[in-house]
Amino acid sequence: MQDDELAHRVTELEVKASFAEDLLDQLNLLVYRQQQQIDSLLAQVTQLRQQSPEGGSGTPRNLRDELPPHY
Repeated sequence: MQDDELAHRVTELEVKASFAEDLLDQLNLLVYRQQQQIDSLLAQVTQLRQQSPEGGSGTPRNLRDELPPHY
């Protein structure tokens, strides 16, 4: 009787380990995809900064140039 109980417990542990391994694989894939998205967004931000009128140089801007036309 104890052998059957031990075999059942081992089987349960194997099933749990299998589910945990599958979950880990899914999470690793999710992290990989998120890192790809982050890299893509960083590249887009860099490109947008280069396209901005200041050129992303950080030079001081004249606030009068930013006034709406009705002033």
